[in-house]
Amino acid sequence: MFKTLLFDLDGTLLSLNRDEFVARYLDSIAPRFAHLLEPAVFVKKLLQSTRTMLLNREAAQTNEEVFWEDFITRTGLSREILLPVFTDYYERDFPRLQRYARPEPLARGLIEKAFLQGREVVIATNPVFPEMAIRQRLKWAGIAHLPFHLITTYENTHFCKPHPEYYAEILNLLGRRPGECLMVGNDTREDLAAARLGIATYLVKNNLINDGGEPYEADFEGYLEDLYTFICAAGAAP
Repeated sequence: MFKTLLFDLDGTLLSLNRDEFVARYLDSIAPRFAHLLEPAVFVKKLLQSTRTMLLNREAAQTNEEVFWEDFITRTGLSREILLPVFTDYYERDFPRLQRYARPEPLARGLIEKAFLQGREVVIATNPVFPEMAIRQRLKWAGIAHLPFHLITTYENTHFCKPHPEYYAEILNLLGRRPGECLMVGNDTREDLAAARLGIATYLVKNNLINDGGEPYEADFEGYLEDLYTFICAAGAAP
């Protein structure tokens, strides 16, 4: 049926409240930079640079490069000064945010079933975090050890959701056609955007996000248990 399955992470394979998690993240990271920037100022500039990265649609720079170019300009501080603080934070403090997330019980079984069927599996999380932070969240979900074909991070991609360029880049990296892929996610805006390229979509409703309550259309939808049944019924990859 589908050769490649693209899975969103937060809210799909890992249960968390997005708004609460972002707030806790900002509360925990800002004090680490207090010797350089007043926490409220740091948060404001971090969010501004993240937004710049989210909006970027130029292929010349990776998300990482877009973020750092903007953040250095806004703060007036060098990457050499800032990066060690970020790295130390992600190594020592970020793992403590696990308390605000919980693994989805079916996530590991879903992924393992897909691999047993001979499918490619991609972690198609919005690539606004460095790889080390994304791998931490995969660990929280209980799936960090699995051999994913691709994990989108801010280091290896040039676009973010919901831009169609994000999904086009994944197709290009994998050498896949849209009809060979299924995008699985819980966000009607970010994940169902894959349909604009002709990628089939499965909307997971366990932690459904539909900002603004806009009408949406997915090829398939259901809860994780429904998705598990769907994948089992699909049989081996074509």
